[in-house]
Amino acid sequence: MSASVSPLAPKVEVQVPPVPGVTFATAAAGIRYKDRTDVLLAAFTSGTTVAGVTTRSLCPSAAVEWCRSVLKKGKARGLVVNSGNANAFTGIKGREATELTAEIASRALGCKPSEILLASTGVIGEPLDATKFGGVLQATSDRLAPGPWIDAARAIMTTDTFPKLATVTVALDGVDVTIAGMAKGAGMIAPDMATMLSFVFTDAPIAADVLQKMLSKGVRDTFNAVTIDGDTSTSDTLLLFATGAAKARGVAAIKSYDDPRVRTFRKALQKVLADLAEQVARDGEGARKLVRVHVTGAVSRKSARRIAMSIANSPLVKTAVAGEDANWGRVVMAVGKAGEPADRDRLAISFGDIRVAAEGMRDPTYDEATVSEYMKNDVIDLTVDLGLGQGADRVLTCDLTKEYVAINGDYRS
Repeated sequence: MSASVSPLAPKVEVQVPPVPGVTFATAAAGIRYKDRTDVLLAAFTSGTTVAGVTTRSLCPSAAVEWCRSVLKKGKARGLVVNSGNANAFTGIKGREATELTAEIASRALGCKPSEILLASTGVIGEPLDATKFGGVLQATSDRLAPGPWIDAARAIMTTDTFPKLATVTVALDGVDVTIAGMAKGAGMIAPDMATMLSFVFTDAPIAADVLQKMLSKGVRDTFNAVTIDGDTSTSDTLLLFATGAAKARGVAAIKSYDDPRVRTFRKALQKVLADLAEQVARDGEGARKLVRVHVTGAVSRKSARRIAMSIANSPLVKTAVAGEDANWGRVVMAVGKAGEPADRDRLAISFGDIRVAAEGMRDPTYDEATVSEYMKNDVIDLTVDLGLGQGADRVLTCDLTKEYVAINGDYRS
């Protein structure tokens, strides 16, 4: 965990209300860190449904493979998350560790191992000693409570500099239901599913297949539109749990995606996912600036996304932003290498509201002092208009600083 909190961190701590049907507690198991919590245990009432999206890495962690098998059934009673060890690239020992962890958690919660979801984050290639969960999870289960959420969010942090929480309330059938979530992620963040660990909870009664469809659609413009360094993790996991506790307050179950209430819920869910995704971008390792890359005028939305990602992942663009230099030449480079339709002589590039280049050359109204002043801001909007069509998209990234190198150079030391 980094020594100082990112300057882009939220100024006010998010207050998350209890989510009926969800309790949790944290503990220090000594997985990797000393003198800090590194295990989160969450418990859900019977009938809880679950949906999830996991990394597309072809070298997934053992916990990811475990989750995939549990998600097929769509039911959950517990969640165990550990930080400090990703349990990835650990072979048969990794699979045995997931089985043992689920067995220990199921005994603590009084359910089946197949109803336990697992997530691990931290160093890759180091065997995870699951025996450390032995007495810890049982003792932790005796302290399960509906809060405080901030403790749970801290327990799953690795190089994060601040805990990430978000919540909204939405009315279904005239009854308020809660959606609340947490995330961790600061490095090895590139979209290919969800790019970190995130857990979202609601007391709405929603069938697992409906929940899955909402979540799969929800990641496109949230977690899949964030990149820190272009590297996709082996452990990326996003889970959405619905306890159904709101049924007791008169909310009818949502069993079909055609239910008109799905649109209402999805809109609220999107707010939570978007909030968490932006917090991940704000906490990029060593970040000092949040960068919003906008691409307009592309031949399609898909093309706009690819060009935006090419810009957002460019070390030259990101270091220019770190140096508060509006170097549009690097942006042109990133557009040109994306492999998507582009016409140099139609390009327009802006930083904020200041157009710095147009029609293949520097804008005639360009003023160095004005744009240099803009580049001092904590949030930078970089816009490229291709002038070819109606395709548009936006992705989030951050600048690339010396601290990123320091954090990752010392990560295993």
